[in-house]
Amino acid sequence: MLNDIKKETQTRMTKCVDAFKHDLTLLRTGRATTAIVDHLKVNYYGSDMPLSQVATVTVADARTLTITPWEKPMVAAVEKAIMSSDLGLTPNTAGQVIRINLPPLTEERRKALSKHVHNEGETAKVAVRGVRRDGIHMVKELLKEKNATEDEARRAEDDIQKLTDKFVKDIDDAVKAKEQELMAV
Repeated sequence: MLNDIKKETQTRMTKCVDAFKHDLTLLRTGRATTAIVDHLKVNYYGSDMPLSQVATVTVADARTLTITPWEKPMVAAVEKAIMSSDLGLTPNTAGQVIRINLPPLTEERRKALSKHVHNEGETAKVAVRGVRRDGIHMVKELLKEKNATEDEARRAEDDIQKLTDKFVKDIDDAVKAKEQELMAV
């Protein structure tokens, strides 16, 4: 029973860290990456489809994304989706190819993004600690119901704390790596 609690706690903590890392990929760092436009939805004959399902997105160079819609009529819909997004980017269209030039980040914007990354990291740590609290609560419930001995419960709590420390360190490492990426000119 205690092993099940530890496994569930580890799974939930892993999900917290994975979600945080996914959110970091969506941040624009001045370097072109297809993750910047992954979340965009394009109106495809009346239904919203992910951009990756209606066009090919490639990185042309360090500051340019190239989007090639699979159907000619989709060029205007893709342009509209990019313009109406929160990215603040302007597409350049040449025939059936859409290019997005990413401007270099200003020092002020880099610092603001770095602060945002740090805040998101703290939020992710709070989520991991919440999972730890839930896991320890379940262990204490087992102890109260006399389904575990005090020694087993104490060991399980220590193991949950070690998991928490490991995942918090993973979050710190991800924050540090993203901040370095942001500050690189």
